[in-house]
Amino acid sequence: MRRLPAAPRRVVSGLLALVLASAAVLLASTPPAAAHGTLATSTPADGATVDTALTTVELYFTEQVRDDAYFTVTAPGGARVDNGWTHGTPKPLDRPVREYFLVDGVFEPREYATGFPAVLTLAHLPATGRYSVSYLSVASDGETVRGTMSFRYTGPVTDAPTGWQPPTDQPAPALLAAAQQHETSGSGATPAASPEAAPAPATTEPSSSDGGDGAGWLAWLTGAVALGAALAALLVLRRRPTTRVPAGRSRPTRPRGDTRRTGTGRRPDARAVPATTAKKLASGRKSGSGGAKTSTVTASTAEAGRTSTVVAKSSARASATSAADARPSAGVPVGALATTERETPVVDPPDDADLVRTGPGNRRGDARLVLLVGGLVVALLAGFGLGRLGTGEPRTTNTDGQQAATAGSPVAGAMAGDGHQHPAGTGPHTHPGDGTGQATGTQVSVGGYTLQPVLRTQQAGKDLDYRFRIVGPDGQPATRFAVVHEKPLHLIVVGNDLGGYQHLHPTMASDGTWSVPLTVAKSGDHRVYADFSVTTTDGRQLPLVLGVDHHVPGAYTPAGLPPPQRETTTGPYAVALEGTPTVGVTTPLALRVTRAGGTEPARLERYLGAYGHLVLIREGDLGLVHVHPEQELIDGAVTFWLTAPSPGRYRAFFDFQVDGEVHTAAYTVTVE
Repeated sequence: MRRLPAAPRRVVSGLLALVLASAAVLLASTPPAAAHGTLATSTPADGATVDTALTTVELYFTEQVRDDAYFTVTAPGGARVDNGWTHGTPKPLDRPVREYFLVDGVFEPREYATGFPAVLTLAHLPATGRYSVSYLSVASDGETVRGTMSFRYTGPVTDAPTGWQPPTDQPAPALLAAAQQHETSGSGATPAASPEAAPAPATTEPSSSDGGDGAGWLAWLTGAVALGAALAALLVLRRRPTTRVPAGRSRPTRPRGDTRRTGTGRRPDARAVPATTAKKLASGRKSGSGGAKTSTVTASTAEAGRTSTVVAKSSARASATSAADARPSAGVPVGALATTERETPVVDPPDDADLVRTGPGNRRGDARLVLLVGGLVVALLAGFGLGRLGTGEPRTTNTDGQQAATAGSPVAGAMAGDGHQHPAGTGPHTHPGDGTGQATGTQVSVGGYTLQPVLRTQQAGKDLDYRFRIVGPDGQPATRFAVVHEKPLHLIVVGNDLGGYQHLHPTMASDGTWSVPLTVAKSGDHRVYADFSVTTTDGRQLPLVLGVDHHVPGAYTPAGLPPPQRETTTGPYAVALEGTPTVGVTTPLALRVTRAGGTEPARLERYLGAYGHLVLIREGDLGLVHVHPEQELIDGAVTFWLTAPSPGRYRAFFDFQVDGEVHTAAYTVTVE
């Protein structure tokens, strides 16, 4: 088999490298996303609008949920309207669901074609707007099944049954213990990062609102690039003229002083040859005064659209040399290339003696090569698509309860493991280790990274340039941080009595030292939290919340927590809190901002990329949970999805912005 010319070989080699890189990207970016016992579908469907009164909501799982599974239905305004649930009759699914099981270190797929319903009874429909359904169960293999679905109701309001009261029950202790046992055992799969992946938090925080198919879009884009490269290679191979020196012939010598390059490329002094001249050459006429006779000329017309190659045979090396110097009288060099009436530069024969003439047979061989490469690309894409069949349902739940939401749909779930919580499918990033039973900021060092303040004390009421470093596993200050919610690092300061809350944004010097002005009004002990995502030495984004004590000397009398309340004021605004946090269950919390003394909604502005931010700090150990809302207002309110990490009392701080000014509303929240 004859080899391709050097330049096309390089093109094909690069193309094959691109295909291999594409394969690596596909394999790396498509980990199994589904887990056992997932929610397959529901009636009404997630994100649907319903205009007739409902009495039940049916959730279909890929296996029957536990008898002590926990469900809530939250109406607009935050009140629960669920009135118990029962197991329903299984039915075939319209679309089978593929789930993955880790067997001997390998993910094995299984398809489920039957849905097992949990039928939730609704007591009444007190208002129009969005209703949210939350669920918690544990699959037969120990996987936690947690998430939410939502629908919008636009029909008539219905009355509650006589004497009915909203439920206040909590998940069964055995259910919570089973869920927490899995999530703290290390057996659960870590959520894939984003794109948001991403993949862990990235500078631009890519959205995953495509229903968990961000990797699919990446795969199709990669495949399109590879296929485009294949087509480009085909065009290059079809258009490139090549010349073969016949066996037994000497290569024409160049005139002395001729510095033109051999091989591929154009001559610096190349002349143009019209097609009419090529025809004269083909008829055997002499070309110029050098006396070199053209014995063979192969040309094709412009209409045929093919590359024309002229092979010149010289009677002697000297005649070839004289022909090359005979341009003034004839204006046409021997061996000139002519394809159309348009001027085309002369191309020297390549130095590789093994080159072959471009012709129909060779083009067919090149086409076969490109088709082979293109087939490889198609095979990769087909394999990727088959691997994702059954995982593109409107909603799937991963091994620790996180769900992927469809575009424009409500939130699928929230995570509590590392203190960050925010809806999947609305843009914010995800974090490894998300689960329940955890709150962060209680440790000064995590994952090899340590928060090291320069000073750990200051006088009450005195300004301090608070400086600190984040020291990595190598003992050096970290300097590479991702921008998350418009800032590379968020610093939160609060007293041990949960008073004096501040949310600050330090700046970093080139040596990794962060600094920010800090004033603490009251004496006593305080907690300083650094919330950030650092870039590790292997290029990963690692989100962390580290905490350190900060002492303000002087007489200190801790203040008790204010009693729980549903509404508070800050500046000229009243802020109402709607919803009931529940341990281990993802439930909605809505905060509605109005002008104090009125009902007119405040014109909220985005602050740090969202309409609000919510920080909860647990009484006692000062564990922190940082929650981010849905990207858009829901029924005029800022909506968060909170998975309470444990029972207890929390102080919640809600930051929002109006007319360029940031306000903070504080609440005491009791989680039973």
